[in-house]
Amino acid sequence: MIEIKNLTKQFQNETEIDYKDIVFETGKSYMLLGASGCGKSTLLNMIAGILSPTQGEIIIDGKNMSQSNQKDRDKFRIQNIGYIFQDFKLINDMTVLDNINILRLEGIDTSNAVMLLKDLGIEEKKNSKVKHLSGGQKQRVAIARALIKKPKIILADEPTGNLNFAIGEQVIKELVKISQGNTLIAVTHDERLSKYFDEVIDMNEMTGGMHDVVEKEVF
Repeated sequence: MIEIKNLTKQFQNETEIDYKDIVFETGKSYMLLGASGCGKSTLLNMIAGILSPTQGEIIIDGKNMSQSNQKDRDKFRIQNIGYIFQDFKLINDMTVLDNINILRLEGIDTSNAVMLLKDLGIEEKKNSKVKHLSGGQKQRVAIARALIKKPKIILADEPTGNLNFAIGEQVIKELVKISQGNTLIAVTHDERLSKYFDEVIDMNEMTGGMHDVVEKEVF
């Protein structure tokens, strides 16, 4: 279970995002829906430990991760979180299989990589270089790389952002299916995909979006 309490993120340009309290239950899939700038991706990055909150708590399975140092947050992310980035973060000149097997450097067992690629419908591309793949195929590689570690938590930042709706819909269906039993939190702006998730959270209502920090006058 992931609990978000009294969370605020302030940026150097003196804007901040305030979040209402949210609970993400283990084994459920969540869609974070909302316009650009409402704090969806920022929330994912704080849950993943990539960004630190300015104040508030992120509690994962009873542990307050916001009180952990960066080294411990990175270790937790490697061991427990599969992150599917919006821009894939694949190595274009490496093969599909090598993009997954590189995680062995982090101590991840990738022995079931081919089976996972088969489940995602791209086993035949395992020896192809990423630069020769379509957008939908790259997205499936990114999903496979995130899921290879059998993470408790899967975070997906606009997993269909670079795809047309038909391909994006198929990717979401595959992602939700293969994530069953774990906690899936996916950011998107496409409300048409909401039917595939257990819960939809409107981030326009959960935050005030980005706003300028106003200093209070002291009398």
